[in-house]
Amino acid sequence: MSNELLAQITNSLVDGDPDGTVAGTAQAIAAGIEPLVIIEQGLVPGMRIVGERYASGEYFLPNLIVSANGMKQAMALLDPELKARRQELKSAGTVVIGTVRGDIHEIGKSLVATMLAANGFDVHDLGVDVPVDAFVARVREAGANLVGLSALLTTTMHGQRDVIDALAKAGLRDRVKVMVGGAPVTRKWADDVGADGWAQDAVAAVDLASRLVARG
Repeated sequence: MSNELLAQITNSLVDGDPDGTVAGTAQAIAAGIEPLVIIEQGLVPGMRIVGERYASGEYFLPNLIVSANGMKQAMALLDPELKARRQELKSAGTVVIGTVRGDIHEIGKSLVATMLAANGFDVHDLGVDVPVDAFVARVREAGANLVGLSALLTTTMHGQRDVIDALAKAGLRDRVKVMVGGAPVTRKWADDVGADGWAQDAVAAVDLASRLVARG
């Protein structure tokens, strides 16, 4: 029974059926399946398959967004269950992420945040139009080892450099890896502003984040 429910959750994510993901997660909780098992054997395998199909060109951005939304809703059900059992997911790293000051683009940044959370990262999503000082303060407060800076406009890209400079000024740059992304952002820009890496989409961002954290 438990294996069937877990497979149902995985398949609902792969099929892009958020309602099915939520319903399957609720059923699994009601059936007494441990929240960590639901995550590690139901949700994570599903998002991994979705990510692989996106990377291969079989799935497209809308597929990724729909499945990520299902994952997010399922995690909202599971979080209270984890807390009630005083269980914690093994963290792959602590990430502070946001869209830089002056830029209100949400979708790409939120997708990266959701995909990172799905892959075991403790994510602090600051939202959009985030002031430089807010990034610095949250990095210090959360003890983050990774920062994700999104910019979707050529006029706001300089905000990524401002955050990196501010982290250095605050004495925090050596303890965090910084990755940048967004439509106008390139690998050359990442090198120019002193970032540790650049990702062109959410799947690449998860891979980059894992490599940066492993590198330490």
